[in-house]
Amino acid sequence: MSLRLRLTFKLGAAFVLIWALAAAWMLSDLRNQMMFSLDQRLVASARMVAGLMEQLPALPTKGEGTHFSAEQLNIPGGMACQVSSLRGEILARSHTTPDQGLESHQSGFRDQMIDGTTWRSFTLARGDLFITTADRQVEREALNLSILLAASVPVGVALLGCLCLLWLGIGQSLVPLNRMRDALMRRSADSLEPLQIHPLPSELKPLLDTQNQLLQRIAKTIERERRLTGDAAHELRSPLTAIKTHLQVARMTEGAARDQSLAHAEEGADRLHRTLEQLLLLARVEGSLSFDDGLQSNAEQVARLAIQDANAGDNSRIDLILPANLPETPVEMPVGLAVAALRNLLDNALRHTPADTRVELSVFTAADNVVFRVRDHGAPISSEDLQHLTQRFWRNGNSEGCGLGLAIVQAIVQRCSCSLKFDSQADGLRVELGMPLRR
Repeated sequence: MSLRLRLTFKLGAAFVLIWALAAAWMLSDLRNQMMFSLDQRLVASARMVAGLMEQLPALPTKGEGTHFSAEQLNIPGGMACQVSSLRGEILARSHTTPDQGLESHQSGFRDQMIDGTTWRSFTLARGDLFITTADRQVEREALNLSILLAASVPVGVALLGCLCLLWLGIGQSLVPLNRMRDALMRRSADSLEPLQIHPLPSELKPLLDTQNQLLQRIAKTIERERRLTGDAAHELRSPLTAIKTHLQVARMTEGAARDQSLAHAEEGADRLHRTLEQLLLLARVEGSLSFDDGLQSNAEQVARLAIQDANAGDNSRIDLILPANLPETPVEMPVGLAVAALRNLLDNALRHTPADTRVELSVFTAADNVVFRVRDHGAPISSEDLQHLTQRFWRNGNSEGCGLGLAIVQAIVQRCSCSLKFDSQADGLRVELGMPLRR
């Protein structure tokens, strides 16, 4: 079911219900007013006949009574009139009065059945006379029905008109949605530019903004994948070429030269393996995959796990400095990402620190965060190079890594609301990685 038809059905049903209740109320009140007016006509006619009786000659006191026409008694057409004595003798009546006569023992209104016909009567006591006026109930109902039908036709026509206007109004209100649909249908499959639709109702602007934000995120994701694919192809080409070259040399040589070529090929395979692992981890961190495995670790456990995994297990040159009052509160992020970020910082520090120099890992708290400070003793880094440390595949002249370690750290920082600071001094680089603690 279309949105237009659904809105028309729901709003139209509400309109019909409201109009039906209003019409029922109006028609019921109209019927009551009509019956009241007909009763008042009986009262007025009885009083008029009473005044007329006072002006006529004396009426007979016995017998069938005198018959008067409706014109003589000045009675409206269709109404019966009867004049009777206190003893119940009919003294005068109109031609429309039933032969059986109208009961007139009590003053006021009453409904009576005469010859199978229901009559509505009113009796007025005037001196020693009872004056009774009446009309048939079927005629009253017929009159009431004709008036109700006359009043119902405009109501029905107005209701149909409202439903038609509702259908047209909803269709006109959905025109901006149709423009958005047409704009999306006209776009090519690879077009990710934001939609520009003017004018647009205020209710649809959040939808358009959300759509444009989605397009921007998709564009960034595609661009990130293209950049990753291009960089990976460029970076993987070198170790693959080196491995192939060393294997060809090993095939053509013997002895020490063959062993050296195989060793170089193995080193290239290890470098290729590390690069692929880093690429896969970077793709997972920048993607929407979840790393939450339900495990929780505090700052000390994260630090020890990172040291254990650093430098492929060769972590004897890392000194861990822990304060005495380090809280046991777990970090507010997946343990795997926390360990991976800190391990990459340690690997980077070990790579740029001389083999006879140690790397320091200090842990301390600041407000609601825990800070891991990694200090190496490598060569100082210029302020211009500090801006490029977290770029993919960026390496200075002395680096032997694949250029993805710090890029992964930056991606984890952005994903988990962490903080990352670099401070290059003459005696080495200091990196502070802040992680939020669980509240």
